[in-house]
Amino acid sequence: MPLYLTDDQDMLRDSAKGFLAVKAPVAHLRKLRDADDAAGYDPALWKECAEMGFTSILIPEAEGGLGLGHVEAGVVLEEMGRNLTPSPMLPTAVAAVAALKKGGAQHRDKWFPKIASGDATVALAIDEGAKHDPAATAMRAERSGNGFKLSGRKRFVVQGHTADMLIVAARTAGSAGESDGITLFAVEKGTAKMTADPRRLADSSFAAVVEFDGVELDADAVIGEVDAGWAPLTAMLCAGRAGASAELLGVGQGTTDQTMAYIKERKQFGVIIGTFQALQHRAAHLYAELEVARAATLKAQQLLDDIVDEKSADRARRAVHTAKAMTGLATTLAVQEGVQMHAGVGMTDEYDVGLYMKRARTLAELFGDTNYHADRLACEAGY
Repeated sequence: MPLYLTDDQDMLRDSAKGFLAVKAPVAHLRKLRDADDAAGYDPALWKECAEMGFTSILIPEAEGGLGLGHVEAGVVLEEMGRNLTPSPMLPTAVAAVAALKKGGAQHRDKWFPKIASGDATVALAIDEGAKHDPAATAMRAERSGNGFKLSGRKRFVVQGHTADMLIVAARTAGSAGESDGITLFAVEKGTAKMTADPRRLADSSFAAVVEFDGVELDADAVIGEVDAGWAPLTAMLCAGRAGASAELLGVGQGTTDQTMAYIKERKQFGVIIGTFQALQHRAAHLYAELEVARAATLKAQQLLDDIVDEKSADRARRAVHTAKAMTGLATTLAVQEGVQMHAGVGMTDEYDVGLYMKRARTLAELFGDTNYHADRLACEAGY
């Protein structure tokens, strides 16, 4: 498949670009941050995103959605990254929807309409350690009557304090480090003995530490099958990683656009600094790195949309690992070069480039950093 967008996808990009540039520019993030907003995003804007159809992209047409794919979701997420738009789009309308597609019809019937209308958000409670490692899940889900009792702690649960539902990975069999024996659960907000402690991250967003102190759930809370949660978990993570890669691209491109504009007008010794050959070489290198990462991300999205069997699913999963690793490197380069080319003022809050650096740092860690994904690819290749 060609590595460029179709006419319809271009139209979606233009629509998202115009909408977010007006409704949620970087000034929108600054306003929420300066007001010390407790939610971390604007629910009214989330509803407007739903009206634009953004929240329905991955929901099948037969279930009230648009029935589009990961490429289209990535188009919207890239524009959100470009504008640093605070939004629960990635965990809710991308990752969670991918997981629920693999789960039971009762979850889809309940949550898809709410997600599509912007009336609900979802958080992902996966990680327990300092770094991303889904297979290391140790939190227990023990049989209790007709259901389960969850005990343990989850960390880095993005928007975990505001979400209407959490998708929780817990171990019903086996031991930490094994993919078998993990089960996914849908845990609704306000469930007894579950507490969320929100922590503000470097980019002003929120992630919660969520405690489960013997949380009792019915058997209906299981997403998919007991002990077989690795399949929906993998689908969820692949969708989330591809989406995070797209958003990272937007962050990288947004800061690059600002940096290029700055060096075309900033003078030093009476000369526009953009005419300096050293900066031109660095700008050309940055452009090349972002384009390679863009191609890797689009390929991963296309392969996710073309999964028909286990072989194609494995191919898509490896492509997603590649995309997340490469966008992490390219966007880190973009924000670092942006700060350096802005020189001293790049470290001040007056300029937006520092905000892009903070968002890039958070996204790079979300769903696994470059080292994690490079290591997964190496291990699967036999190294």
